[in-house]
Amino acid sequence: MVRRQLDSSEYSRENVGRYRKRVARKGIRRGIIAGIVAVLIALLVGIALAVASWISSINDRLQNESVINDELRAVLSEPAAPSDPYYVLLLGTDGRAGEEDYRADTIILVRVDPAHKRLTMLSIPRDTHVYYKGSEMKINSAHFYDGAAGMITAVQDLTGVQISHYAEVNFDGLADITDALGGVWVDVDMPIYDDENFNHIVSLDPGYQLLNGEAALFYTRCRNFYDGDYTRMRHQREFIKAIIRQVLDDPDPMKLFNVVDACANMVTTDLSATDIIALASELRGIDVESDIYTAHAPSYAAMLGDISYVFVSQWQLDEVMGIIDRGDDPGPYVEDLVVDTSGMPSQPVSYEEPTYYYEDDYEEEAVPAEESAETADGGSPDEGGGETAADGGGEGDIPG
Repeated sequence: MVRRQLDSSEYSRENVGRYRKRVARKGIRRGIIAGIVAVLIALLVGIALAVASWISSINDRLQNESVINDELRAVLSEPAAPSDPYYVLLLGTDGRAGEEDYRADTIILVRVDPAHKRLTMLSIPRDTHVYYKGSEMKINSAHFYDGAAGMITAVQDLTGVQISHYAEVNFDGLADITDALGGVWVDVDMPIYDDENFNHIVSLDPGYQLLNGEAALFYTRCRNFYDGDYTRMRHQREFIKAIIRQVLDDPDPMKLFNVVDACANMVTTDLSATDIIALASELRGIDVESDIYTAHAPSYAAMLGDISYVFVSQWQLDEVMGIIDRGDDPGPYVEDLVVDTSGMPSQPVSYEEPTYYYEDDYEEEAVPAEESAETADGGSPDEGGGETAADGGGEGDIPG
């Protein structure tokens, strides 16, 4: 039997050394790759944690627990399906930092229809006469008694719809939001002037212009008009449309996150930051001029005893809500409407003379024009009463 003679050179120390070096080099390469992967994973995890922490901090500010509480969530109703239209209640308040009891000054019910990229805004006068929990009061008083949950309940009872989400901003916050956006472009439709209630900015000329925070506050709060609150409500809706246009026109989602972050200290809502971003994405491409409908509740200002209220024509409001619920534009119906005043108290309001207002640090108190001369001559603005029915009265029948 012949056996192959082994060549000892095949197993020489030199060959073993080369083999070990190759193995070592492969191990080094694997170690470098593994290290790079580990670093990348650590970076991604760190970024994810940082983003999650950032979003959480935004949500903590948006969802102020003193407002967004169990009582509020209990009266909200989720839509049947995610794609279904739903209602949001927007409030503008006169609250300031640290205050717990404050009033709802602006009330807007919004129907959101993401599937059709359509929004409908209905203004409800703050002095609307309601019965809340068996008591007669102005609708904004519900906020004083039961906070946001009270306002949601009162508006649902008045309009007959279920509200899914809530948001509020105080007027100081509105100015800050405007500045955070770098100003808001608005087409001012008429000359606006009021040097009695405002100090720094007391007038706006008509035309398309960039409003800073203080100018935006003047535009949305001034009610020195022949019909008092109704023009102011219309300006508020137009301002919201202008903000929507400006925010949705920017295609960069990170800028939208930055806007939400900047506004989180001024806005309180049950919506999360991601909810807001998702809604903005759904509405991107909306035609602001043709697909955002606006109107106010059919109503009429009148005196009941010595208190001025705004009375809603309930059957006509029901007609308006039917139009809104179908996804149609309620504006033409309301514009052509002769409000039914049957059954309302006597002393109807005449809009023939303008009503002027005097306020200290935006604390609004209506003063009839004929009394302004008495005040200028040294008379007290508190003498002879301070409310008129032309704007729906003063701040609401709130005790204390």
